[in-house]
Amino acid sequence: MGELERLNKCPLCKSGLFLNYSQIQDHFFSKKEFLLCQCSKCNLVFTNPRPDKETIQEYYQSEDYISHKNKSNNLVNFLYKQVRTVTLKRKLQLINSLSSRKNKLLDIGAGTGHFLEIAKNNGWKTYGIEPNTEAQKLLEQKGISTYEDILSIPKGKKFTIITLFHVLEHIHDLRKSAKKINKLLEENGTLIIAVPNIDSYDSKFYKHYWAAWDIPRHLYHFDQTSIQNFAEEFGFRIADIKPMSFDSFYISMLSEKYINPGKSPLKHLMKGLINGWKSNKWAKKNQKNYSSLMFILKKK
Repeated sequence: MGELERLNKCPLCKSGLFLNYSQIQDHFFSKKEFLLCQCSKCNLVFTNPRPDKETIQEYYQSEDYISHKNKSNNLVNFLYKQVRTVTLKRKLQLINSLSSRKNKLLDIGAGTGHFLEIAKNNGWKTYGIEPNTEAQKLLEQKGISTYEDILSIPKGKKFTIITLFHVLEHIHDLRKSAKKINKLLEENGTLIIAVPNIDSYDSKFYKHYWAAWDIPRHLYHFDQTSIQNFAEEFGFRIADIKPMSFDSFYISMLSEKYINPGKSPLKHLMKGLINGWKSNKWAKKNQKNYSSLMFILKKK
């Protein structure tokens, strides 16, 4: 693995005041440990030091990295794909409810393009950003227009809805990208951000084994406070917050695999389902702190 870059300022608010938060292992791929820091000003938790843009690609090179593949090569990935059919319909219903006209939709981190494909078939003009070359080929096969990265989108181009489903936590140039997103969004447009929530029950239960840390692929680790600060920093307001209730089951199953690697996949499944249910039940009574949250943002 290549070099790590050390940050001396918070990647969200640029404050130099941050403290060590925790040491987390990459259970998914490299088995290396990485340090997390927390900003004293905006509450963001971030991986520091972290792999740079080039080096980070090495940490995605696994057959199990589901968002870049079309394979169901283990039980958890198979179940993920069954649930995805339901969540795709929900995402389509959401974007249709947020706009009276089906104009331009940009999905940042489009993966294999399932969401954009269903939106395209429903009448949206779809565009995607996806750095992974294997995933790019799948997007092209589906006839979806793609950009190499957010900064390569031509000046003046505007979108009705921009989505980042579990993508914001992966973006190296957080501030530059957030400013660009604001410029790309129509005045009455909508930005949708979905991220894991470090204040969830499953995060507290699994601690260092919580699969949604996903170190070092996840550069940032959010809660409701840090997303609120993100919105204020870059000219947005939070219009709504929605739970992603399926995520607690998927994350709990993966976490069970990390904490008990010797047990059978069926035991990972059963325990993950139980703890996922507990997480959602707990969230209802604790400020809607679900395993993952979807934030609906509007320009100020």
